[in-house]
Amino acid sequence: MDTLDDTTLLKVGEDGYAATQNGTHTAMEETLDAPHKVIHDDTEVLKVSAHSRPSAVAGAIAAVVRHQGRADVQAIGAGATNQAIKAVAIARDYLKPDGIDIVVVPAFIDVMIANEERTAIRLVVESRVVPSTPMPDGL
Repeated sequence: MDTLDDTTLLKVGEDGYAATQNGTHTAMEETLDAPHKVIHDDTEVLKVSAHSRPSAVAGAIAAVVRHQGRADVQAIGAGATNQAIKAVAIARDYLKPDGIDIVVVPAFIDVMIANEERTAIRLVVESRVVPSTPMPDGL
């Protein structure tokens, strides 16, 4: 997987390439159900559907966390939330070889879709400092 440059990632397309603000395309992962990132209030959001492949979403989460230290994931409905949670678990495995661990802070947010207000789950995925000494079990 190629690394992203300092531009804003706008979309991971069906062709497995990421379109960036400056129009370049960077190979990410070959997938048909790649998540889309949308710019909203200066925050990039990975939008996950019930049909998103968790491994594809995990690759996008891992790439953003490696590049920015944080990723916002949004899901509406039980199926989409299920895929998003699985993707976070997979992303943790993808990041482990790089010495990066992640934490997730869930929240409810209201979004407008087709002039209708809906409640979504927002998962803030952030890298965390991994302690150099082993922590006791359960922490």
